[in-house]
Amino acid sequence: MIRLFINGLAASAGGGLTYLRNVIPHLAQRGDVEATVLLNSTLRAELTNLPNISFAETTEPRAVFRRFLREQMALPKLIRQNGAQVLISAGNFALWNSPVPQILLSRNSLYTSADFLRDVRARGDYAIWADTLVKGWLARLSIHRATMTVAPSEAFALELSEWSGKKVLCVHHGFDPDAFTRDPTPLPVPTKNQLEQANGALRLLFVSHYNYYRNFETLLRAMPILSRRLQGKKIKLFLTCQLRSGQNPGNYRTGAAAALSNHLGANNLDASQDIVELGATPYRSLHHLYRACHIYITPAYAESFAHPLIEAMSSALPVVASDLPVHHEICQEAAIYFPRFSPEALAERVLQIHESPGLSEKLSTHGLRRASDFSWSQHVERLVALARELADARREQN
Repeated sequence: MIRLFINGLAASAGGGLTYLRNVIPHLAQRGDVEATVLLNSTLRAELTNLPNISFAETTEPRAVFRRFLREQMALPKLIRQNGAQVLISAGNFALWNSPVPQILLSRNSLYTSADFLRDVRARGDYAIWADTLVKGWLARLSIHRATMTVAPSEAFALELSEWSGKKVLCVHHGFDPDAFTRDPTPLPVPTKNQLEQANGALRLLFVSHYNYYRNFETLLRAMPILSRRLQGKKIKLFLTCQLRSGQNPGNYRTGAAAALSNHLGANNLDASQDIVELGATPYRSLHHLYRACHIYITPAYAESFAHPLIEAMSSALPVVASDLPVHHEICQEAAIYFPRFSPEALAERVLQIHESPGLSEKLSTHGLRRASDFSWSQHVERLVALARELADARREQN
């Protein structure tokens, strides 16, 4: 039996929540692990009555830096009280003086992305630029403070190693197709209505909150190119966000993307009909949305893993992805790739799939096969094995 302490307070949206929602139940199913988990209140309410899992309680500030300082002071005592042998820090930042060996899970690609820093400077968003630099400094120091750092992909592990000068291991995140499709809850009625109105159209999908690094603008600029090339064929791009302030996590300004969408609408493209802002879609019914579309697109210029790619592949969607090493690693032959800032190349790849049923079927087949390579149980198995190695090494030292 090994006792773990998992600090998951930093998981508040997107991939961080997906990660903990899957990993904690898999840990609970093991008979050789006991874990104490520290979570935000929202996720804590979702995860109830799990065997071998207990939850630590603490009141945490919402501000990142205040939370970081509070964790540095409060966590060592909590870890000792719970008798943990290994700490797993699931939010990019390490505990500076951990009383036990520490595995740091690092998954934020913005701290290493030159493209992101250039982008925020070009937008004049200097608050995010400064915030990223400071957090990046803490994240780099965290890699050195942790006993071991784990990244969710080989490409990102290499990037972190080159950035920090310290070895970083890769343990791929997982996927559970049965859990993903288990809930029969249908899509919200407004979403179903939007999909029904798109009958007969080429339906494209991009699953993401609005943020800068997912490169929405390149995707939006590809739409009029596609519209012209399709010569009268209807096209619909479905976004799982709203291009409006206050409708997305973080402090990203949606004004530029909204203005671009409006501009496209005034110039040969009715954006109000062809670009459909669905808003956040409940995760439990997201599989219905994938299966209602024809092609999945991701134009992101920074990424560490990208769960939606696996969700899309498991739904038999062919994928058009930007040319990131991470995307190549995750999708392999299930996607075709384009230079990440080229709307013309993006549009060309979509047309290749649309005009070639054979290519579409080939990508779908490869995607179903590739999605099956990812397993949360295998991920947890590897993570527990690494924790055992650290606990055994500590025991030998003592």
